[in-house]
Amino acid sequence: MRRQAALGVVLALIAVWACAAEGRFITVASTTSTEQSGLFKYLLPRFEKKTGIQVRVVAVGTGQALDIGRRGDADVVFVHDRPAEEKFVAEGFGVARWEVMYNDFVLIGPRADPAGAGGGQDIVAAFRKIAAARAPFVSRGDKSGTHAAERRLWAQAGIHIDRDKGSWYRECGCGMGPALNTAASLNAYLLSDRGTWLSFRNRGSLILLVEGDERLRNPYGVILVNPTRHPHVKADEGQAFIDWLVSPEGQQAIAQFKVAGEPLFFPNARPEVGKVRSEERKFSR
Repeated sequence: MRRQAALGVVLALIAVWACAAEGRFITVASTTSTEQSGLFKYLLPRFEKKTGIQVRVVAVGTGQALDIGRRGDADVVFVHDRPAEEKFVAEGFGVARWEVMYNDFVLIGPRADPAGAGGGQDIVAAFRKIAAARAPFVSRGDKSGTHAAERRLWAQAGIHIDRDKGSWYRECGCGMGPALNTAASLNAYLLSDRGTWLSFRNRGSLILLVEGDERLRNPYGVILVNPTRHPHVKADEGQAFIDWLVSPEGQQAIAQFKVAGEPLFFPNARPEVGKVRSEERKFSR
């Protein structure tokens, strides 16, 4: 599965380069959740109409998206693993991190709930019950933001997942949509972002079991790849995209994006924070 994921990244990058032969464009390395939830399909035409700048998205896990940025193969990264994002900026690969929005993670599992994990808001207690029951659990296993959040939750539950996992723990090395498909076929538990879950139709017997724990909050940040490190980065166009996302217009568009009448993402931009950090980066060059 990991080989297939790597091949998918290569093919996605080739498609971006092939499609971008003409016109103003930027490449944005982002997550499968923003793509598969339908958010980009909703947002990008609005940005492109306003600016004339086309956005080519490479949708992978957050870890892969940041690696694409490190190599200079994207102009902007738009991801959801704050510690990894802050490290990316601190190491000089990004100019500044701008907060954009948040949603939350939810625990999905079979309606029968053989581990007895559902019925409350305590996600750590739910993870302990799943491990104790050795109930089937699907992990993305792809170094995505969701995968990083899942591993933090296992640690908070006192479970060393690399040591304690067995055949009950299935790593698919795949995006959120395929992980949900795998869980549906196996009647397994998994951690999902709410947006992709709401957009998912092949649910089988899966239902939402745990939500509302503060530890499930899922912030998204956007970062311009540092043009000092990679001079070919389209800094002006990339910053225009960031400025639009955190502007009142972009924030309103995010708030208006809904599935079945339910919002999937909640805007929380603090433009002044990103601006200050961006200026600090300029002075430090």
